[in-house]
Amino acid sequence: MPDGLSPMAGLLAPRKGRGAVSNPAVRFESTAREAFDDGWGSLADLSDLPPLPTTLLKERSRSALTYNDSPDIGFDRSLNPYRGCEHGCIYCYARPSHAYLGYSPGLDFETRLLFKPELPALLEKELSRPGYVPRPVALGANTDPYQPVERSLRLTRQVLEVLERFGHPVTIVTKSAGVLRDLDILTRMARRNLVHVCLSVTTLDPSLARRMEPRAAAPLRRLQAIRALAEVGVPAGVLAAPMIPGLNDAELERILSESAAAGATRAGYVLLRLPLEIAPLFEEWLRTHVPDRAARVLALVRETRGGRTYDSRWGLRQTGIGAHADMLARRFRLAATRLGLLGTNARSQPLDCSQFTPPRAEARQLALL
Repeated sequence: MPDGLSPMAGLLAPRKGRGAVSNPAVRFESTAREAFDDGWGSLADLSDLPPLPTTLLKERSRSALTYNDSPDIGFDRSLNPYRGCEHGCIYCYARPSHAYLGYSPGLDFETRLLFKPELPALLEKELSRPGYVPRPVALGANTDPYQPVERSLRLTRQVLEVLERFGHPVTIVTKSAGVLRDLDILTRMARRNLVHVCLSVTTLDPSLARRMEPRAAAPLRRLQAIRALAEVGVPAGVLAAPMIPGLNDAELERILSESAAAGATRAGYVLLRLPLEIAPLFEEWLRTHVPDRAARVLALVRETRGGRTYDSRWGLRQTGIGAHADMLARRFRLAATRLGLLGTNARSQPLDCSQFTPPRAEARQLALL
C-alpha cells in the first residue's frame, strides 16, 4: 500500500480510553508484527479486552534543556518532564520519538510513560552555569506537561518554581485544564511578563474529541481554562492544531472565535503532519472511527503534501502546499486578523528576558552545607 499505510486498517478494534488502534513494531527492530484475521473473527475479540493500564517508568536524565535550530518553530530550547503521553491523541507528532526508547509509537506511547524526577534539579544547575543566555523556553514542546500523571508527580510545577525563582521566561502549550492548578505561580510570573500559555483546541465537537484525543480535556474545559487564565492576567492563546482536511478544518473560524471570546490574545494553526509511524496509525484510526470519511480525508491529506502523506521540507511541513492548504492559510489570516489574534494585542508583547537572575555563588555554596 502507498506510504506504508496499514493493510489491516479498519479491521482492528479500539481499546477503551486509548487513541491508537494498534501497537506497531519499533522501526529499528529487525522483526515486525502484523495483526491477521484468521476468518473466525478473532480480531473482533479485542474489543472485549479490559482497558490497558498506564505504566510509569523512571528515566535518568543527564540534561534538562533540549536545543533546536529549526526555522519552523519560534523557540530554540524546550523542557519535557514526560516522554509518551496519556492523552492518546492519534495525530501526535511526538509518537515516533517513542521508538528511540524501544517502545511502539502506538499504544505503548499512551501507556508506557517515562518521567524525569531529576529534571528540576538539572534545570537549576544548567541555568546557573556561567555564560548561560536566557531566552523563552517552551514547556511541553514534545508531550503535554499537564497530562494526567502530573496530578501526582507535579514535575511541571517544580519546573515552574525553578523558572520563577530565576526570573526565566517560559511558554506553555497544553490540552489540559490542569494548567489551572499552577495558577498561583503563573499569575506571579505573568505580572513580571515571564509567561505565556497556549491551549491547543483541535475541535469543538466533544464526540470527535473523545475519539481523537481520548484522555485530553473536553473542548469546553479548554475554553474555560483560557477564560480563567485571562481573568487573572495570564496571557493566553489558542493553537488550532492540527487542522485535518475533511475532518475538523471546517471548524477553524469557530475555534478562533470561541477562543477570542474566552480571552485569547493570539492564535496559531498547524496542518496535520503524518511522519513515520503516524501515517498508518492515523489511517487505522480513520477506518475504525470515521470509515465513511476515511478515503476522502486521506485524499485531501495527500493533496496538501504533494501526493504523499507527509512532506518534511522546512517551511512547508507546518502548512502544506496546494489549493486546500493555501485556502486554509488565508482563512486563518482573515479570521485571526478580524479577531485581533495576530499578536498585536497589548497583552501579547514578547516575554522579558532581562529579569533573569541566577542565585549568587555564595548562596549556592551554602545550599550544599
